Amino acid sequence: MIYQYKFEKILTIKEKEKSDARTAYNEALKNFEQVAEKLYKLLKKKEELLDYQQVKLTSGLSVQEIRHNQLFMGNLERLIEQCQKDVIEARYRMNLQQERLKEKNIEVKKYEKIKEKDFQKFLEVVKEAENKQMDEISIQQFLSKG
Repeated sequence: MIYQYKFEKILTIKEKEKSDARTAYNEALKNFEQVAEKLYKLLKKKEELLDYQQVKLTSGLSVQEIRHNQLFMGNLERLIEQCQKDVIEARYRMNLQQERLKEKNIEVKKYEKIKEKDFQKFLEVVKEAENKQMDEISIQQFLSKG
């Protein structure tokens, strides 16, 4: 007797969906990390600019340099604001993909559990059939001796 799981094709499909969900999550995670790294670099640049301005203000700064720094700071703050929005969006997508991956993982586990229980039933049926066969052999041997 050969074991054949009745939901094998469904399990295969669910495992494929889980694999696809894992790939999508990994891509979303990578994207989030890239955007977060960009934001970090922009914030670091802003901090360095503020430090530079503080040093220059104590030693003296021309009006032209002040305007230039203010313009640069304004552009930098707009970039930071946009990047923060991108980080929030990337985090949202990453969390969404993570939830999808969890759902797919649960589905696969359900089908694996069903398969496990089904296999146990199969083993019980096989054992029962073997026991019946042994009983029949014993009865035939008893009758042939008697």
